Amino acid sequence: MKKRMLGKSNIEITELSLGCMSLPTTMNEASPVVEAALDYGINYFDTADLYDKGINEEIVGEILKPHRKDIILATKVGNRWNDGEEGWHWDPSPRHIENGLKASLKRLRTDYIDVYQLHGGTIDDPWDEMIDTFEKLKKEGWIREYGISSIRPNVFTSFLQHSNAISNMMQYSILDRRAEEWFNLISETRASIVTRGSIAKGLLTNDWPNRVSNYMGYSKEEVVEVLNKLQSAYGDLHALALAFNLRNSIIASTVIGARTKEQFTLNVKAYEKAQSITDFSLVDNITKQEKYTDHR
Repeated sequence: MKKRMLGKSNIEITELSLGCMSLPTTMNEASPVVEAALDYGINYFDTADLYDKGINEEIVGEILKPHRKDIILATKVGNRWNDGEEGWHWDPSPRHIENGLKASLKRLRTDYIDVYQLHGGTIDDPWDEMIDTFEKLKKEGWIREYGISSIRPNVFTSFLQHSNAISNMMQYSILDRRAEEWFNLISETRASIVTRGSIAKGLLTNDWPNRVSNYMGYSKEEVVEVLNKLQSAYGDLHALALAFNLRNSIIASTVIGARTKEQFTLNVKAYEKAQSITDFSLVDNITKQEKYTDHR
C-alpha cells in the first residue's frame, strides 16, 4: 500500500483509507471490516463525533486500541446533537471544540488525535477564535494536526489560508469534479485533500447498472451514457474511480467506506487494479467539470 504525505505535516497516510461512517453499530459486525483494513496495511481511519451519536467512535476506538501506535486516527467536531430530541445543530465555539475533543478522546480510547477536523463551517463563524483553539490543542499535545471537512469554497479557503491546517476533506469523483477548481489554491496553502464520495454512492463500481439514478448535474440517462462509455474504454469502473482520484498529487488519500468485509475487499481489488491506469483523456473528454454555485 503506497503512502503520501498529508499536507505540510510529517504525517504519512495510505492512498486508500477507511471511512468509518459506514461501519455497522456492533463490534461483531464492524470488527471484520476494520481488521481487514489493518491486515491490508491501511493506516488512516476517519470517523466523527456525529456518526451514530458517538457509537462509531467507541467501536473504532475499541478495535484500533491495540494498533494505536501504528495508525493515523482522524475525527471531526462542530456538529452537536440536540439534547433530548432528534437532530443536531452547528456549534463551532471554542468551548464546544475543546469539550468535543475530550469526549472523542474518551470514546476513542486514546490520549491524542492525529488529525482533528472541523466538520463543516459557515462564513459567519468566529474563525480567529476557532483557529486559536485548534492551535492551543496542538500546542498542548491533544492533537498532532488539524484540518477541515468542507465543500464550501468561502469556508475552506479562508480556513486554510489563515491557519496551519494540513487538510480538507471534500467530495470528489469522476461524476463530481467541482473540487478541481480549487486544487491550485489549496496547493498554495500546502494542505492536502482527502477525498470522499469517490465512488459516487456505488455508481462508480461495476455494480452500477443496479444503482442507476440522477447524480449531481447528471440525469439518469446521462449517467448511463457516461458510464457505458467509461466501462467500454476502461473495463473496471471501480478501479478507474480510484485511479482518477489519486492522479493528482494534492490528493493524499481517497477515503472509502465499507459496511462489510466483502465490500472492503472489492475496494482493495479496485485499488490494486488502479495502479495500471494512467491515461485519463477519455474521462476528461466526456465528463462535466462544473463549478460550485454556492460559495457560502
